[in-house]
Amino acid sequence: MAETKTVVGVPVSSAWYGGGSPFAINSKKFGMWLFIVSDTLTFSVLLLAYSYSRLANPNWPRPFEIYPAIAKSTSMTLILLASSLTMVLGVAAAHRNDRAKAVRWLLLTALGGVAFTVLHLTEWFNLFREGYTPWSTPQGVPLFGATFFGITGLHMTHVSIGVIYLVIVSIGYGRGKFTSDDVEVSGLYWHFVDLVWMFVFPMIYLMSVSLAG
Repeated sequence: MAETKTVVGVPVSSAWYGGGSPFAINSKKFGMWLFIVSDTLTFSVLLLAYSYSRLANPNWPRPFEIYPAIAKSTSMTLILLASSLTMVLGVAAAHRNDRAKAVRWLLLTALGGVAFTVLHLTEWFNLFREGYTPWSTPQGVPLFGATFFGITGLHMTHVSIGVIYLVIVSIGYGRGKFTSDDVEVSGLYWHFVDLVWMFVFPMIYLMSVSLAG
């Protein structure tokens, strides 16, 4: 039962009685925001560590040539930006209760995540062939490998989890098991993953373009 309190002699029902939301926000959305804040701190620390390591090493590697590395990473960036748009359209369709369109947009967003991951893995394999690993580099600066593969690997893991998450939400929403709020919460996660890449791309790729030739 709702808790009742008296204001100026008039009994008033309280909105908080143990089952409501004291923050006037959906509990799932609130939980996702807490996750985003904590994960933001994680990526912030990693990027700060990368920046410090880069400034402290005058021989910091610049392995990314305009083609194919920068061209490929730029394509990855455009794919994520496009996937943010499809995510917005999916959330809008869900709020209109248009389940068919919402599912299509969600699956298209997940497809963008798959394309991003595939392109990123091919970039990793190219670096492996050139002698870059998480523990060594041709220039003898192992911190580059540790920070680069650590940050991009963590981000790629988030994208992969996001793909699985979106597929589950799209199937559940299509079958009526999830609501538009669930779709919106998945959208918060996806936009966060995309936003993180907007910092990773310029800081790690564009600032390490090869000056040779």
